[in-house]
Amino acid sequence: MASSATWVHSSSLPHSLLPFLCRRITLSSSFRYIRRQSATGGFSSSQNNSRAPAMAVQALAKRGFSFKGDELASPADLQFEEPLKIVEYPDPILRAKNKRIDAFDESLKKLVEEMFDVMYKTDGIGLSAPQIGINVQLMVFNPVGVRGEGEEIVLVNPSVSRYSKKIVPFDEGCLSFPGITANLQRPESVKIDARDVTGARFTVNLSGLPARVFQHEFDHLQGVLFFDRMTEEVLDSIRMDLKALEKKYEVKTGYPSPETIDSRKRRKVPAGFGRS
Repeated sequence: MASSATWVHSSSLPHSLLPFLCRRITLSSSFRYIRRQSATGGFSSSQNNSRAPAMAVQALAKRGFSFKGDELASPADLQFEEPLKIVEYPDPILRAKNKRIDAFDESLKKLVEEMFDVMYKTDGIGLSAPQIGINVQLMVFNPVGVRGEGEEIVLVNPSVSRYSKKIVPFDEGCLSFPGITANLQRPESVKIDARDVTGARFTVNLSGLPARVFQHEFDHLQGVLFFDRMTEEVLDSIRMDLKALEKKYEVKTGYPSPETIDSRKRRKVPAGFGRS
């Protein structure tokens, strides 16, 4: 996620947001992460809050959302070429179905390492696999957004078991939508189930910025893009920017844009994650 899906680095955010995003965030010990570095984004928040977000889920709703029963990824699905590059809207890869992972091997670990690398290089604090052209259910993030600081979180085959009824607004950005930020509302907290890079299962409660990053990246795993959740008024504020990306795609590929904002129909997205 930027400030992208990925989130953006603090250097590109308004000064009012720096204390919130740069403050070291300690996540629940239930989280498994690929490594904690001792040496040497994307998405942004409109809230000016210098306190690290609490991790308890509050006012939980009853319904959840998962990918159970989805197709399993093959070894070929996890192959990639270096260096990884961010896939930008309206590339159809961002809308494609993402397969579940059941092989927790060195190839997966290598992919995770490369995802963190491109995330930091592009000033992100979160990144999903489809954003680098690999359609599997995998995301990485570090709410601090700085290599060597904070905790590097890896979520494989994540699912949402609960989410809060309380909805909060944020200004979000996305690495797949360079230079674009806009406001949308999402639940303040979520409870998730996932596997780590070794295949171990775990459950964790998230709220505040980590919950927002997770939901943004989780949307990518469903083929949902952040503008799908915006009100028509907010969407109109970035319409010309989206059309510019569509034109950029056509010039680059020589093909018509696979989707256009002008012909967009209201998408149905899973309940509980902002407005559809």
